[in-house]
Amino acid sequence: MGSLYVNTIRNTPLTLVFFAFAFALPPLLGLRLTADVSLTLAVCALGIYTATYVAETIRSGINTVPVGQAEAARAVGLTFGQVMTLVVMPQAFRSVIPPMMSVFIALLKNTTVAAGFGVVNLGAARNYLSERGANQMLVIIWVMIIFVVLVLLLSWAQRALENKWRVAR
Repeated sequence: MGSLYVNTIRNTPLTLVFFAFAFALPPLLGLRLTADVSLTLAVCALGIYTATYVAETIRSGINTVPVGQAEAARAVGLTFGQVMTLVVMPQAFRSVIPPMMSVFIALLKNTTVAAGFGVVNLGAARNYLSERGANQMLVIIWVMIIFVVLVLLLSWAQRALENKWRVAR
């Protein structure tokens, strides 16, 4: 069931996921689109879409741990939960950090799609300021700077986590 969800959502364009949450879901639930409802639906759409990439990243990290590690842990009497929390996940977490940060950076960039569905974000703020006569090039440059700073912060966090959990060789 999980693989069906992951494969279906990952192979659906984000714009269609937003379309479903913006135009199909509100009438089904009897919701009137206000700013708060739009923001909530956008967060849900981004969460459902990004969760599939997070799940695949964690799955691939778990697959990097040799099977012998888990078998050895089971041989000394650890339960499945103990094997996962004490042996597999600490090793998998180290290998998951770089691709997980890439997923978070993609999530950050995907927030701009929400602007097309009436959710206020940096893309919508740019449109608002442009309509009010602000210098469009200056507004775009500021939006770019904000995105670059946020991506640099995520990259810094990635390096810090990699250094913290680096394996001594």
